Amino acid sequence: MSELYELPAGWSYVKLTDIVGKEKTSIKRGPFGSALKKAFFVDSGYKVYEQKNAIKDDFSLGEYYINEEKFNELKGFEVKGGDIIISCSGTIGKISVAPMNIKKGIINQALLKLTLNNDVIDTTFFVNFWIDYVNKGMSEESTKGAAIKNIASVKVLKNLDIPLPPLQEQKRIVAKLDSLFAKIDQAITLHQHNIDEAEALMGSVLNEVFGELVASKKVPLKEITTKIGSGSTPRGGQKAYKSEGISLIRSMNVHDAGFRTKGLAFIDDEQAKKLNNVTIEENDVLLNITGASVARCCILDKNYLPARVNQHVSIIRLKKEVLPKFIHYYLISPSVKSDLLFSSSGGATREAITKSMLENFEVPLPPIETQQKTVQYLDQLSQKTQALKKAQQEKMQSLIDLKASLLDRAFRGKI
Repeated sequence: MSELYELPAGWSYVKLTDIVGKEKTSIKRGPFGSALKKAFFVDSGYKVYEQKNAIKDDFSLGEYYINEEKFNELKGFEVKGGDIIISCSGTIGKISVAPMNIKKGIINQALLKLTLNNDVIDTTFFVNFWIDYVNKGMSEESTKGAAIKNIASVKVLKNLDIPLPPLQEQKRIVAKLDSLFAKIDQAITLHQHNIDEAEALMGSVLNEVFGELVASKKVPLKEITTKIGSGSTPRGGQKAYKSEGISLIRSMNVHDAGFRTKGLAFIDDEQAKKLNNVTIEENDVLLNITGASVARCCILDKNYLPARVNQHVSIIRLKKEVLPKFIHYYLISPSVKSDLLFSSSGGATREAITKSMLENFEVPLPPIETQQKTVQYLDQLSQKTQALKKAQQEKMQSLIDLKASLLDRAFRGKI
């Protein structure tokens, strides 16, 4: 915390070293370098806990093990029931409490382990404090560079100021927060249910609409397109991206509900020249063809032109007798998406839709008047659905903000 505030009577600021056990292993960052190499991993034995265990709050995840000899050598990094683990590399600050029946194992280098002294601090009280601390933004001195957000050292965290009331007051605060959070989480779940229901309705209508059009003429995409093709990543990968310039559309930007700017990359004119064959034009349909987001589809907003695509996204450019929105709605209908995903599986670990698959993928081609009426109807429904989802998301965000506000008040002694 960059600014300390006045605490209620009976409270005091303490350091991390004041609330953990006296053993040297009570604050421990995972083993670095040659201490824990892949060569030491075996098929079964003592578990190696990873960052994802903290991120997902699930200690059953993971597939890395070490033998008994290596475990005994690294026993100082052992995780025991009730210990806290914190992700401290990449996705920083996620916290989880080890269950009492945890499988014997150690932490890896991406985790920090804390063994609290429960005669001094309640575990849930500390977890809530940590979440509040992360919500407010971890202090710059506790991280090593904005790019990797890596906790620099245990030394820095040992100087963390923690507002601490008497143990009974901690338990009262925890009980109060648990009660309030349960009600807030229930409301959040309800709003998420409403969003899911809206999406399900849209999907059901898409299936129904295009189910009725199945009897109409169907043609391979190659017969109604002037282009089907994907791009590539500029040499140098992400390091070659610019802060501004020509948009490079990647799979993370392509979503069924529309184009998303989060993670949008840019390239310069010279890089763009090498990708001139995948220049996006207005009304091009974009389809993800590899990875976990395979078969997601959208039409790019013209405000982001000029643009290119990388190798994970295919451009589908339609002839004039076909409405791009008609094909977009067809491709995002659940039953059609299922067909695309099935075609892409092929038993491979990485899903992919090839150019040949796309070229031969059949789509309905009703008269242009029917396409127009279909698009008009689906546009109206989509707008209502998006408005409903937006309203529910805003309410969810207000509830999330309320939780953050309650945490802030709790650690100022105002709850």
